[in-house]
Amino acid sequence: MSFSDEFSLLLRARYPVIYIPTREEERVEATIAQCAKQQGDRAVYIWDFVDGYQGNPNDAGFGKRNPLQALEFVEKLPASAPAIFVLRDFHRFLEDVSISRKLRNLARSLKSQPKNLVLLSPNLSIPDDLSEVLTVLEFPLPNPMEIKAEIERLLSATGQRLAAKALDDLVRSCQGLSTERIRRVLARAIALHGELQPEDVDLILEEKRQTIRQTQILDFYPATENISDIGGLDNLKEWLLLRGGSFSERARQYGLPHPRGLLLVGIQGTGKSLTAKAIAHHWHLPLLRLDVGRLFAGLVGESESRTRQMIQLSEALAPCILWIDEIDKAFSGLDSRGDAGTSSRVFGTFITWLAEKTSPVFVVATANNIQSLPAEMLRKGRFDEIFFVGLPAQEERRAIFAVHLTRLRPHNLKQYDLDRLAYETPDFSGAEIEQTLTEAMHLGFSQNRDFTTDDVLEAASQIVPLARTAKEQIEFLQEWAAAGKARLASKHSRLSDRIQRQLQQPE
Repeated sequence: MSFSDEFSLLLRARYPVIYIPTREEERVEATIAQCAKQQGDRAVYIWDFVDGYQGNPNDAGFGKRNPLQALEFVEKLPASAPAIFVLRDFHRFLEDVSISRKLRNLARSLKSQPKNLVLLSPNLSIPDDLSEVLTVLEFPLPNPMEIKAEIERLLSATGQRLAAKALDDLVRSCQGLSTERIRRVLARAIALHGELQPEDVDLILEEKRQTIRQTQILDFYPATENISDIGGLDNLKEWLLLRGGSFSERARQYGLPHPRGLLLVGIQGTGKSLTAKAIAHHWHLPLLRLDVGRLFAGLVGESESRTRQMIQLSEALAPCILWIDEIDKAFSGLDSRGDAGTSSRVFGTFITWLAEKTSPVFVVATANNIQSLPAEMLRKGRFDEIFFVGLPAQEERRAIFAVHLTRLRPHNLKQYDLDRLAYETPDFSGAEIEQTLTEAMHLGFSQNRDFTTDDVLEAASQIVPLARTAKEQIEFLQEWAAAGKARLASKHSRLSDRIQRQLQQPE
C-alpha cells in the first residue's frame, strides 16, 4: 500500500493524531493536500512555531509561538467541518504536560469528527504517555518512477536528451536521496557542465556522503579501485561482472531480484577488502563501511537501537554496498560473552535482516577465521555466494606484480622480470607482494636510483609471509574450502590446482 493510500485510509477511519517522521516537508505537505482533495476537498491548515497558522487569511498568524493555542484552534472550527491540521516540528513540544494533556483530550473528541491532526517531524520522538494516542506513518523517499519523472522534467527544461542507460544510471544513483537533495545535486551538475552527463553519478555519490556524515555508525568510504586492479580472482570477477546490471529497473522488469551479497572468506591480505571497493566503483554505488564495534553501546537497549538505525540508514541510501570488514571478529564467541545477551540480540537482528531484506543493499562481508563465525551466518539465504580467497598461484602473483608495477612504473614496466618475480615469491599474498615492492623502492631510493628486479627479490627474501607464521590456520582454511563449503574465487589458485590433482588421482 502506498503512502497516499494508507494516509487516506487513516483519514477515513478517523485516526485522530498521525505522526509522520520525515525531512521532506514540502513533498509530504503536497501529498497531504492531494489526499485532502480526494477526500471531499477537505480544508488543510498548516502551523509552525514562527508564523502560526498559514494559508487562510482569517486565521493567519493564529497560534504564533504558542503550540497550546495551535491545538485549541482545532476546537474553534465547527465539529462537522472536515479538516486536516498539519503541525510542523511539533515533536519539540510533546514533553510539555499541557501539550500532552491537550493532545489526549483532542484524541477523544476527534474520534467522532472528520478532523485529523498531522504532526510533522524530522525525527521520531514519542513520549510514553502519548504512545497510545499517536499513529506513526512512514513517508518513503521518492521511488525510481518519481526520480525518473524529476530528472526528465529537468531534461525537458534544458532541452536535453539522455540515453536510456545513462538515465537509468542517474535514477539508480539518486535513490536514497530526498527530492530536495536530488534537485540540488542535479542543479549543481547543470551549473557545472551546462547539462546532465553520465559522469554526474560521482556528484550524486558525494551528495549521499553528506547524509552519511551525520551518523557515527557508518562511514562513507571513497571507492576508486577498478575491477582490473584486482590481480587474479577470475571466478569472483566473472561472478561480479555478470551481475553488474542487476540493480537496474530493466532487471526488475525482467523479474530478477536484487543481489543480496557476498561473504569473502580467506587469508589476510588476499584482496577481500579491495574487492569490496572495486564492486562499489564498478557498479557506481556508494560504499558504506560498517564498524560492527560501533553498534555496541553502554546503555541498555542502545546497541539494538543502533543496529536498527544502521539498517534503516543503509536501506535509505540503497542501492548501495554495505562493507563489513572482518565480521568474524565482531560475532565470535557469542555464547561466552558476559553482556546480558546484547551481542546475541544484535546478531539475531542482523542475520534476520540479511535473510529477509528486499532492499537493494548489497552486503560484502569479509572473514579471516571461519571457525569463529556462527553457523547461522553460513546458512544459505544470508548471502548469494560464499567465496574462498586463497593464496595466489604463480600466474596470479605475476598478475598482481603487473598491477602494482603498472601503477608505480608505467613507463618502465618491461624492465621488470615478472615471471621471475612470481616464481621467487611462493606463499606470498597480494598485500605481501605490495609490501615487497615498497621495500624495494626504499632500497633504490636510498641509493639514488630506480629499483630493479633484484631489489624486489632482495626485499622478498627479508619478508616472512603469513603462510609460514600462521601455517595451521591457513591449512585449516584450505581444507575447509577443499571440502566444497565455499566457491573458489580463483581459477588458478594453489588450492584449485590441488583440488584438480585430487580429482585426477585414481581411487
